[in-house]
Amino acid sequence: MALFSHSLLHIFALLMTLLIGVSSTTLSITTDKQALFSLKSQLSINNETSSSSSHPLSSWSHNSSPCNWTGVLCDTRNQRVTALDLSGFGLSGNLSPYIGNISSLQSLQLQDNQLTGFIPNQITNLNNLRVLNLSSNRFEGMLLSNLTNLNELNTLDLSSNKIVSRIPEDIGTLKKLQVLKLGRNSFHGSIPAALGNISSLRNISFGTNSLSGWIPNDLGRLHGLIELDLTLNNLTGPVPSVVYNLSSLVTLALASNSLWGDIPYDVGVKLPKLLVFNFCFNKFTGRIPGSLHNLTNIRIIRMASNRLEGTVPPGLGNLPFLHMYNIGYNRIVNSGVGGLDFITSLTNSTHLNFLAFDGNMLEGVIPDTIGNLSKELSILYMGENRFNGSIPTSIGRLSGLSLLNLSYNSISGEIPKELGQLEELQVLDLAGNSLSGSIPNSLGGLVKLNRIDLSRNELVSRIPNNFGNYQRLLYMDLSSNKLNGSIPVEILNLPTLSNVLNLSNNLLSGAIPQVGKLTTIATIDFSNNQLNGNIPSSFSSCLSLEKLFLARNMLSGSIPKAFGDLKGLETLDLSSNLLSGSIPIELQNLRVLKLLNLSFNDLEGVIPSGGVFQNLSDVHLEGNTKLCLNFACAPRVHKRTHIRLYIIMPVVLISVLCLATGLLIYMKYTNVKVAATSEQLKPQTPMVSYDELRLATDGFSQENLIGTGSFGSVYKGNLSQENSTVAVKVLDTQRTGSLKSFFAECEAMKNSRHRNLVKLITSCSSVDFRNNDFLALIYEYLSKGSLEDWIKERRKHGNGNGLNLMERLNIAIDVASALDYLHNDSETAIVHCDIKPSNILLNEDMTAKVGDFGLARLLIRKSNDQFSVSSTHVLRGSIGYIPPEYGWGEKASAAGDVYSFGIV
Repeated sequence: MALFSHSLLHIFALLMTLLIGVSSTTLSITTDKQALFSLKSQLSINNETSSSSSHPLSSWSHNSSPCNWTGVLCDTRNQRVTALDLSGFGLSGNLSPYIGNISSLQSLQLQDNQLTGFIPNQITNLNNLRVLNLSSNRFEGMLLSNLTNLNELNTLDLSSNKIVSRIPEDIGTLKKLQVLKLGRNSFHGSIPAALGNISSLRNISFGTNSLSGWIPNDLGRLHGLIELDLTLNNLTGPVPSVVYNLSSLVTLALASNSLWGDIPYDVGVKLPKLLVFNFCFNKFTGRIPGSLHNLTNIRIIRMASNRLEGTVPPGLGNLPFLHMYNIGYNRIVNSGVGGLDFITSLTNSTHLNFLAFDGNMLEGVIPDTIGNLSKELSILYMGENRFNGSIPTSIGRLSGLSLLNLSYNSISGEIPKELGQLEELQVLDLAGNSLSGSIPNSLGGLVKLNRIDLSRNELVSRIPNNFGNYQRLLYMDLSSNKLNGSIPVEILNLPTLSNVLNLSNNLLSGAIPQVGKLTTIATIDFSNNQLNGNIPSSFSSCLSLEKLFLARNMLSGSIPKAFGDLKGLETLDLSSNLLSGSIPIELQNLRVLKLLNLSFNDLEGVIPSGGVFQNLSDVHLEGNTKLCLNFACAPRVHKRTHIRLYIIMPVVLISVLCLATGLLIYMKYTNVKVAATSEQLKPQTPMVSYDELRLATDGFSQENLIGTGSFGSVYKGNLSQENSTVAVKVLDTQRTGSLKSFFAECEAMKNSRHRNLVKLITSCSSVDFRNNDFLALIYEYLSKGSLEDWIKERRKHGNGNGLNLMERLNIAIDVASALDYLHNDSETAIVHCDIKPSNILLNEDMTAKVGDFGLARLLIRKSNDQFSVSSTHVLRGSIGYIPPEYGWGEKASAAGDVYSFGIV
């Protein structure tokens, strides 16, 4: 009986265990189902990719098991959810934190959707997770915390999101991780050295972030690493030598950083499996490693935009699988006979698609064998070298070409008609050579062209009418040739022409045809031709127009009022024509107009006072003797009005002069004034070259652009010879008056030294890489911006405050000191002519310094303390700060500066 009772008890316990297990499994399945429904409730389908009738989650219903749902995979033994794959479903919305309740989940793949919000930290509860792929979404915020819980993870792909975070050091605890992809986010900080602890890593992809610092030596411990991609970051320093010992590497991509040092000559020996080598856009020096040309399986070699020297090493004929070879923008040369044989060697690379060696110092005649390159060749960059001779007709055999760039060489002869055989061509750039003869009609058959640039050559005859066949054209530049005849109306009927149409500096004649079909064009330049007739009113239909240049022609009639409809117009140059009538008041409604040049016409009447006319530094009106300001246009018959003006204006001027003089006297007698002569004149800094300035400003990049003005742009730069930050003012030599501004500024500043004047360090007079004239002035960099920035509260102190009363008084004293020096103490008295807040700059100590002497005038002493002005311009200054007497035609004077100072 006891034995029977014991057996019965054992059976009961076994049944209870089974019941509890079944109950637990059932509960877990229910939890999985509830978590998935919570996930679905926060997701919606993108209507552009799917309709409601074909919703990818329509199978997710309460009446069926999750194991039968789309994108869900279960364990067949216990029906627990182990994988969720909703990639590419067009889903939007947030990722539910309840995803962390699916405790058996091993794979979560939600890539290629439009999910937003934060990545829920509850994901770190999934300690069975092996694959986490959330790439190509719109997740933001920080990276997951407590990554140590995901100790089974072998793939983590968060690339192409909006994550802003550091890469945490605890990522080094993921000992089973093989694939780590965080590219195309906003990760910052340094690369964790702890990554070197993950010996299983095969793929590191951190490209397109904001990572900084040096590449850690610890990566050299990852002997199984196959891919290392750190492109487009802010990394510095040399590449650790241990990286070149990772013999398993197939891809090594370090492009677009600030890495430096020599590339080891034996890199191809140490990395024998390499298929992709991308080191472009860095600061690497030395020679091209010849060992790379021994990697017979390599596909991509990119070393463009570095500081590599020497010749192209032999061996290019050993690369049959090569797809891309780019060594552009270095200092590569060729020497002697056979110096261009490397081009012939590349004919063995039958899969070559991209070839670039532009921006070097290669010279000689382009060999005919170039036509034997791969029929798959699509991109060919050879510009900005020193090639001479003619364009080989054999290039016409490269039937796969979509881009051909031979610009800025010394190539002569005619454009071969065989180029018309390149039916796939989309970009043709032959600018900046010595090509002569006519433009072959065969080019009109290149119907896929979207860009053509034949500028700066010696081409003659007419523009072919069949250029109207370019139904995909976005950009056309035929400027600076000797083209004649009229402008073909067919070109002006191209509806896709949206970037640039430049026909300037030719011998084109006749009237300008109607341009109304160019509704999306941004820039039109017909300047410096022999065009005549009226300006077509149809320009008003070019609603996307930003820049219009019609200067130096023989255009007549009035300025169309319809220009006032061009709301996006930034630059309008109608100078040196035969235009008459008044300035349309509608021009002052162009809110983004920055530069207006109407000089040297026959315009008359009152100058408008609104919009761009408020700052006459941005308006050029010289050579129009019949123009006047509104207070200078009173009819002569009203003598009493003149009498009142002659009485009132001197009273106002005398009052301002008395105020300024009193301030200066006070300064002198209280020892506030700082004598400029106490500052010893330092030896003049040697002039810098164009290449030095290009390097100092990172190629005059937009990131370094401080501002733009009437005659050019100002960039922030780091000048190596001064070892300091400078401001580089680059003159636009194509702008009327820029050369005069350059010399005026040089003349004004060459012997001027004062603590309250912006210091001119040196200058540059050279040519750029396109052989254009290049003028620049290099000033000290003032970190606190302009007084205008502070007045308009675009700048504030760190505590959020603006200028206090004492700072304002000190600034006024500083400016007064500068003017006193310019007018009275400089070697030659100088009138600034444009004192205003934007020309008063502040250094780190909030000391004010007067700058921008582009309008300055020298006062030459005649006798008995009388002065004459060295040169004059009509109406120089800024509306609101310009003295009234300038509007009557009076010459520039020190009193004018004092008036402007009083307004400030």
